[in-house]
Amino acid sequence: MSSRILYTSVFTILILALILCAIDARRRLNALGRSVSLLDIAFIPPILGNCIIIMSHSKMLSMAGSYIYFIGMDFMVYALMGFVQEYCKLGGKAKSPPKWIHFLLITDIVQYIFNPFTGHAFDLKRIAFEGEVFYSLVPHIGQVYHRVVVYGIFLATIIGLIVTTLHASRIYRERYSVILFALIGLVLWQTYYIVKNLPIDRSMIGFGIVGVLIYYFAMYYRPLKLLDRILSGVVSNGSEAVFIFTPKGRCIWTNKEGCYLVGVQENNCENAPELLEYLFNTELRKGNWSERHVTGGGDSVKYYMLENRDVVDEEKHFSGYYLKVRDITEEELKLKHEIFEATHDKLTGLFTREYLYKLIKAEIRDHSTTKYLVVFINIKNFKIVNDIFGTEFGDHTLKHIADYLRDNLSARCTYGRIEGDNFGVLAPADEFDKDMLEDRLSKLTIRTDTAEYPVLVQLGVYEVTREESDVITMFARARLALATLGEDFSKHIAFYDDDIRKEILWNQEIAAQLQEAIANRDIRPYLQPIVDGNGDIVGAEALVRWVHKEHGFLAPYKFIPSLEKNGKIAEVDKYMWRCACEILQKWKNKGWNQFISVNISPKDFYYLDVPKYITSLAKEYDLDPGRLRVEITETVMMNDTEKIIGILDEFRKGGFIVEMDDFGSGYSSLNMLKDMPVDVLKIDMKFLGKSDDEQRADTIVNSIINLSRELGITSLTEGVETEGQYSGLSDMGCKLFQGYYFSKPVPVEEFEALVESRNEARHTRPA
Repeated sequence: MSSRILYTSVFTILILALILCAIDARRRLNALGRSVSLLDIAFIPPILGNCIIIMSHSKMLSMAGSYIYFIGMDFMVYALMGFVQEYCKLGGKAKSPPKWIHFLLITDIVQYIFNPFTGHAFDLKRIAFEGEVFYSLVPHIGQVYHRVVVYGIFLATIIGLIVTTLHASRIYRERYSVILFALIGLVLWQTYYIVKNLPIDRSMIGFGIVGVLIYYFAMYYRPLKLLDRILSGVVSNGSEAVFIFTPKGRCIWTNKEGCYLVGVQENNCENAPELLEYLFNTELRKGNWSERHVTGGGDSVKYYMLENRDVVDEEKHFSGYYLKVRDITEEELKLKHEIFEATHDKLTGLFTREYLYKLIKAEIRDHSTTKYLVVFINIKNFKIVNDIFGTEFGDHTLKHIADYLRDNLSARCTYGRIEGDNFGVLAPADEFDKDMLEDRLSKLTIRTDTAEYPVLVQLGVYEVTREESDVITMFARARLALATLGEDFSKHIAFYDDDIRKEILWNQEIAAQLQEAIANRDIRPYLQPIVDGNGDIVGAEALVRWVHKEHGFLAPYKFIPSLEKNGKIAEVDKYMWRCACEILQKWKNKGWNQFISVNISPKDFYYLDVPKYITSLAKEYDLDPGRLRVEITETVMMNDTEKIIGILDEFRKGGFIVEMDDFGSGYSSLNMLKDMPVDVLKIDMKFLGKSDDEQRADTIVNSIINLSRELGITSLTEGVETEGQYSGLSDMGCKLFQGYYFSKPVPVEEFEALVESRNEARHTRPA
């Protein structure tokens, strides 16, 4: 085999090996892997260039191989310097090669680019070698510059590696010395080639070997002495106690932590197994297992994790086992603290709502034969306590309630803080003493060094049934029971009973059937006449009634409160407004001039733009806005007065007549009357009821009528039941009247018949 073919094959194999090493090193995705990959790639151009030179039979092809070789050497020394800096950084941050290195290498590459034109760097001459024709290098001044730059950087890199090796610890010298000697050998081999100027550069074999060697030592080689010493130090000086056992269970070594744990000497640890078993009340044995143990108690409690692992040799034979004992006290206490923080209220230290509900559900499930009560605890008017005495006293009050629960409830009870001033308790029914609790709650007073206040605490009680598993529902029902106490502060405990349950079911039924009732017109308007001083019907108030398909005629109190609670009253009001517009349109076509007053619920303002909606209805039915009067209650004015005044002004600007209902039944004063944008004042019928001093009541009514007249407000008295009341109010100057004396609320057809009969009577009345 000729030299050409032999060395070309060897060089090709080395190139392939370097490519594989570069690819694998690149996969490491770290800085050292990238530098190794770059260096192995950089070794390829010089070898490839020489491969071309060897195989070439022409000067031009040999010249091309020479350029690849020389420029490749620039690339190689640059990559080598980067690798050595990364390889020797020892935990520090590797720096890029200095800028002057970049300048020298770039200058060298540029001068090679101009060599074909100037011939200043090198030339080739034809020679015979080993019976074959080759082209040998003829160096010029440019080639001298190249060698100074390349081999100067090469030697500087080796010197840096020597300095690093000498200053490194004995353990780390092994890491650097192998690479160092390999590079020194490569330099000597390359120098020999330069001196001999042989056409076949056998030192390229060294390039390939060094590239593979660097790949192995940088990527895979681990200094065993270093690893042994580090592992020995980790085990001996680590925070975990380590015990090593023979296959028969004899302890042959333990570290310092192990000696301290069981109280033995490092060279006398044969008693360690018995001491460990006594300390942790467990049996040591071979196998892969772990156990958690607790020692001590109170403030001296300690938590340990025991982990045992078998050891096998190269042939998979059992060689013994080792036990690690780790003190996890700090971790356990931290975990317990985190769990406590997550499950306990920060202010009172009681369970949080979510955790309380979870415990109650489990308690009921696990004790199926126990009869339980769910108790909802509420501090009545707690906001007032905070406002008067401050939040500090309020917090003290909540803590006092929490302490009372802790001190007086047995271990069979489960309790916590639900939210704000509300607490929850699950108690066995046989421990709930209603009379005793009523007595204690009636005397409950919260005291501090600076304040004292009798706090009203009320309990809503729900008896748990096995059919009900939703804890939220249980407390909701217990809370509903409190509503039965109302403002009766003499009672503190209320039980959820069938009446409350029926009310809930009724409210649910009403809410579910509302839309269908509206669609079927089972909900309908009833009209109660409004008359003037002559007894003529000038208008009516539209009142909602429900003719239920199952329950028959429903009075308003049967369904209105329920709809006001769930917000569905707005749907009813919108329907009633539309019905009123339909009626007024019908009357308009008949030539009637009567008006209809429609009620606006306080809840309506939360769900829709009331003026805009009613105005759109009036336009839709082509009505005079003055015929569709809007009526609000006096209590609406007490909530967000400024906003309501703006809304009423908007109504009046749109041409609507604004009426205030139930004047005098709430908290308004006569002084406020001047600021209220209303056109009609409906005087509450309570002023006309029985009184110990009827003359005084008449005086008040008379004053309101006179005041409204002077303010330009029309007065309308509702609840007129007798002819005497009617005539008396007329004498006082009241303009409009409404009440059972004239008619009760009636269906639209009956109202229209009543109007027609009165009109006929008036026309037939003698002049």
